[in-house]
Amino acid sequence: MQEIKLAVIGGSGLYNMPAISDVESISLKTPFGDPSGAIRIGKLRGKRVAFLPRHGEGHVLSPSALPYRANIFALKTLGVRFIIAVNAVGSLREEIAPGHIVTPDQIIDYTIHTRARSFFEEGVVMHVSVADPMSEYLRGLIGDAAEAVGGAVHRQANFLIEDGPRFATRAESHLFRAWGCDLIGMTAAPEAFLAREAEIDYASLAHVTDYDSWHSEEEAVTSDMVIQTLSRNIETVQRALAEAIDMVDEDMTVPAHCALDTALATSREAMDPDVVARLKPILARALAL
Repeated sequence: MQEIKLAVIGGSGLYNMPAISDVESISLKTPFGDPSGAIRIGKLRGKRVAFLPRHGEGHVLSPSALPYRANIFALKTLGVRFIIAVNAVGSLREEIAPGHIVTPDQIIDYTIHTRARSFFEEGVVMHVSVADPMSEYLRGLIGDAAEAVGGAVHRQANFLIEDGPRFATRAESHLFRAWGCDLIGMTAAPEAFLAREAEIDYASLAHVTDYDSWHSEEEAVTSDMVIQTLSRNIETVQRALAEAIDMVDEDMTVPAHCALDTALATSREAMDPDVVARLKPILARALAL
C-alpha cells in the first residue's frame, strides 16, 4: 500500500465527513493487539488521510481501556508522519467557552499509570524528550485553519489528562485550576507521548464542550451535555480540520521525526533482537534497520 502520511484520530463525525472521497477500510494487527477499530483511508483536499476511530465504532471503548499503543503502532506501519488528534474537552477558564477551539501546547498527565504508556519497556530502552509534547508546526496550522472558518481560537493551553470515564469532582476541578491547567480531557495521554516515541508529529484540535464542574453558575457536566455541545461544534471542527489538512506539507521534517536520535539508552549489542524485530516500524530509521 502507498504510504499514508497524514492521520486523524477522532470520532465518527470526522471519518464520515462528506468532503472525504475514495474511502476504503482496512483492519490491521499489531504486536500490541488490535487498534480501536478499522482504519478508514480516504482523500481529503487531494491528500490521502487515515482516520482512526479512537473509541471504536459507536463509541464502545472507555478512555482508560483504549489500545493506545496499537493505535499509534498501526498508524506508524502505514507511514504516518503527522497526526491531528481531535479532542472534546472541558474548559477550566472562563474565557475558554464552550464552542471554542484550542491548540494546547502542554500536557499534565494525571492518569494513574494503569495505561500502557511506552513502546520501550524491556529489551530496548529509550528515554524520549517530551518537554514540548505538541507540535508547534501543526498547532500553528490548526489555529490558522480554525480562524479561517470563523472559529474562536486559543493558541496555548495546559491540557490536564485524567483517567475517566467519570468526570472530575468540583474539588478536583478547582485543584486543576489552581495548578494552572486550562483544559481537561481523558485521552491525549499517553497518545501524544507514544506518537513522539514513534517519531510522529502530533497536535490536538481541542474543541470545548463544557466548563467542567468548577463553574458553579452552570449545571455539573454530564455526558448528555457534552454530546449536545459536541454535535453543535462538529461542523466548525470538520471545516477547520479540512483546512488544516490542506495546509500540511506532508514531506517536511520537524523535530519529532528525529525524536529517537538522542533517546537510546541500550547499547546495540545488548538489545533484544526479538524486541527490535517487533518494533521495526518504529526503530527502522533510528537504528538503520
